[in-house]
Amino acid sequence: MFRTATRLAACLLGSLAPAFAADFRPVTEATLANPDPADWLMISRTWDEHRFSPLSQINRGNVGDLRMVWSRGLPQGTQESTPMVYNGVMYVIAPGGGVEALDAASGDLVWEYWRDYPKDMAQKNRAATLSRGKNLAMFADMVYFAAADGFLVALDARTGKVRWETRAHDYTDGTEHGAGLLVADGKLISNRTCRTTREGCFIAAHDAMTGKELWKFFNTAAPGEPGGDTWGGLEKDKRLASSWGLPGSYDPQRKVLYWSVANPTPYTRLKRHGAAGAVPNSSPSELYSNSTVALDIATGKLVWYYQHLPGDDWDSDHIHERTLVRTRVSPDPKFVKWINPTVPKDVERDIVVEVAEAGDVFALDRDTGKFLWAQPFPYDAPGQTLQSIDVETGRTHINVKDMFTKEGERRLTCSYNTRSWWATAYDPNRNALYVPFQDACLDMTANNKAPTGAGPRFGVQRPGIDEKDYVGIMKIDLSTGEMKRIHSQPWPGNGSALVTGGDLLFWGDLNRRLHAFDSETGKMLWEVTVGGMIMASTITYSVNSRQYVAVLTGDGQSGTGNVLGNVPKLKANAVQGHSAVYVFALPEKR
Repeated sequence: MFRTATRLAACLLGSLAPAFAADFRPVTEATLANPDPADWLMISRTWDEHRFSPLSQINRGNVGDLRMVWSRGLPQGTQESTPMVYNGVMYVIAPGGGVEALDAASGDLVWEYWRDYPKDMAQKNRAATLSRGKNLAMFADMVYFAAADGFLVALDARTGKVRWETRAHDYTDGTEHGAGLLVADGKLISNRTCRTTREGCFIAAHDAMTGKELWKFFNTAAPGEPGGDTWGGLEKDKRLASSWGLPGSYDPQRKVLYWSVANPTPYTRLKRHGAAGAVPNSSPSELYSNSTVALDIATGKLVWYYQHLPGDDWDSDHIHERTLVRTRVSPDPKFVKWINPTVPKDVERDIVVEVAEAGDVFALDRDTGKFLWAQPFPYDAPGQTLQSIDVETGRTHINVKDMFTKEGERRLTCSYNTRSWWATAYDPNRNALYVPFQDACLDMTANNKAPTGAGPRFGVQRPGIDEKDYVGIMKIDLSTGEMKRIHSQPWPGNGSALVTGGDLLFWGDLNRRLHAFDSETGKMLWEVTVGGMIMASTITYSVNSRQYVAVLTGDGQSGTGNVLGNVPKLKANAVQGHSAVYVFALPEKR
């Protein structure tokens, strides 16, 4: 029985029917592989996670004329999502656990969908108002929603009515849909957060047409499996590592998904194992935590893995999107600390790139996971969690001197939460990856009485930096590895980066500002103040040949406090509780 409620805005739907309902074009595999620039069908527009739009009507010559053309309030609750646009309709996750379809040119309601959530959900997991899915997905004539009660739900894109629903996990064991969705090869791929049991630590594929589960990949290796001996004899059900962050990427030629697995939990080795030395200090250790995993999309079987940080001791997530790029690989020792000397220079190849929450940039071969190069990010500062890399084998080594060896020890590790569930953007015209970041460190004390094994624990500005330079945007050349800081400001941001064919970079912050920069130089060309903190979300799309830029505001359940850090001045101006959509465009010519 469906626990659902769908409301149609009948009068509006009537006006949209000719362009939307009656002439709805189903989304095909070909549509997803080569989306119309007018649409925004995935969290980062394309399977390769570029967050690049070819649209150029808004460009660096006229962006100063951008004006708000509509806004719409949303219900209160956590907002960490990115909207989706198809055929002139915007689909958003509504805080509180629902979905709204809006006219993308006006913001008028087309339909909305709400679930009747179980009464015990707030006590056994989280209230629906704290649910934090990252995005919706779309295929055929269905919109897919990861509901807070552990269900995957397929909604009719025209009406919002339920087409199917299936339980993906049990919310009562602490597992939640804190992540995002991706559709490829006729499959709906989902990932999740797990807090108490390994049974909730998995990436899954369901048939996009029926909801039938097709495969699961468990994020941690069990005893007797390959990699199972890297957990120091820890019992199977206590081997926890979430895949809670942004969804991964997909290579349709190789038929391979590239996904991320986060840190092992609880956070410290003392809490997980009772001793710091219980597991190896070099990879492999506690597989597949803090790893990139390449999965066969047909079966969910592991093709290869690469572990970025072995046996984590600080909650140093190596999570979020894996960006797929074809580039000449020619890392320059002037800019890059770790370079594989066996890799031929200046040869074009397909790579997968990671920028970790905990700092560090990695480039890997897409076919094999072979280590190509890596660099501390944003800076090679004292207290890095990653001590070294064996550049020929790619084996990583944890920073042993900053590990916790006894109860009550306090450590300052850098970097920390340099970026999180706000996405990076890649401009293929410049071969440049744009990464909004904060120059922060983690002040953490070992505390076995806490469920995480840590506390107190909070983010701080890196000692010695100028406050006005706390936050920046880094432009990374993915051939040479050169990093150029193109923007600095005191205010952090949870906004995702967006680059466009108009030579623009858009990004929003927690100070309620949406910015547009020249993507070549970083010069700020436009800025506007909105009603709340900008959360992820930044997209651009077109309706009737008019280009729009959209952002969402609201509260971020995970990461916002860490980004603001232990800095009262930053927290004072953060407007919380204002959930809305803001949309901008150039004035129409008369």
